[in-house]
Amino acid sequence: MHAFTEKDIRASFVNASLRERNALVVPDLAHVDWAVLDYFGWRDPKQPLAGFIVVPVDDEPVGILLRQTEQRTRTRAQCSWCEDVTLPNDVVLFGAKRAGKAGRNGDTVGTLLCERFECSANARRPMPPAYLGFDVKAARQRRIEALRLHAEGFARDIRDSA
Repeated sequence: MHAFTEKDIRASFVNASLRERNALVVPDLAHVDWAVLDYFGWRDPKQPLAGFIVVPVDDEPVGILLRQTEQRTRTRAQCSWCEDVTLPNDVVLFGAKRAGKAGRNGDTVGTLLCERFECSANARRPMPPAYLGFDVKAARQRRIEALRLHAEGFARDIRDSA
């Protein structure tokens, strides 16, 4: 993923109003290691149920405002994006308004995601070999590609629903 500026990030949100985009608290981007990210996500401590992600789609950023549900899952959930079954973190249900008229009419999409958006690190974490001769590097690369496809598909679904 290539680096984005704060201006790029603010302008990229497809399901947020101008007021919401201007009120965004974007984290310090100077310390972000863009080379190991498949999407950029963060939480705002002032808005505990809000989440923000920026996904590269066709080399352009697509920003999505997410809302975490207040209800926790009853059992340990699996992240829909990184699909890691040995997660070191919590998974929560996020909802996102669709872009355009559909979103204004209340149309939303839900997805299970790592609570602090650790998917890129989870996909890159070394995994134990499943069997003798298992290609760990190839499996890791497949997980990274799957994460990118899931994130991009979700962003396209939100953006292109107008």
